[in-house]
Amino acid sequence: MSTPEPERGTGTGTLVEPTPQVSHGDGDHERFAHYVQKDKIMASALDGTPVVALCGKVWVPGRDPKKYPVCPMCKEIYESMGAGGDKGKDGGGKK
Repeated sequence: MSTPEPERGTGTGTLVEPTPQVSHGDGDHERFAHYVQKDKIMASALDGTPVVALCGKVWVPGRDPKKYPVCPMCKEIYESMGAGGDKGKDGGGKK
């Protein structure tokens, strides 16, 4: 006995955009300040949207970055960008 295949293209569907995974754990990424574009930090402060660091960490900033060492991965990526990199990514835009 075979099961019928569902019909394709006959109904309406809803596209759901994936929600960024906000970090709430105490992993290594939580122990560092991360490099993020300044305009993204400002937008996050205004509307609470998550930001993405150079290393890929996604979170909503809320701690003083001066209390933490800089993420080694972010620092390596930032330094590899050199003088031609995005000037908006600097120490002022840390977590």
